[in-house]
Amino acid sequence: MWSGASLTAVSGPVKTPGAAPLDGPRRRCYGERVAEKSFRIECPCCKAKLTLDPELRAVIAHEPPPPTRTVADLGGALDKLRSRSAQIEERFRQGVEAEGQKGKVLDRKFQEGLKKAKDSPDPPKRPFDYE
Repeated sequence: MWSGASLTAVSGPVKTPGAAPLDGPRRRCYGERVAEKSFRIECPCCKAKLTLDPELRAVIAHEPPPPTRTVADLGGALDKLRSRSAQIEERFRQGVEAEGQKGKVLDRKFQEGLKKAKDSPDPPKRPFDYE
């Protein structure tokens, strides 16, 4: 990104014409020039654009990255939407079937638990017996 320029921290107060002296750690010197204005950089990962203020050492503006396409052509996108729609319909159909069987499953579980309770010689424990 930088062409061989080394970044060095200024140890003493920085004196800029027309400005109040600032402490050293807050200002950086870039090849004998002090950065005065905000500058823009581009994120190498997502290509978002950031505006940075060197005096505040903070991001003051952000532009989101441009949207990326997941398919190359319109026909491919349409095929992808159709297959996704078919998957959604299949899941819905399975959910409706499961909901229809839910009452039968719960009834069978209840009957099994009732039979198990009748066959058991021990009376069930009371909640305060667990203490």
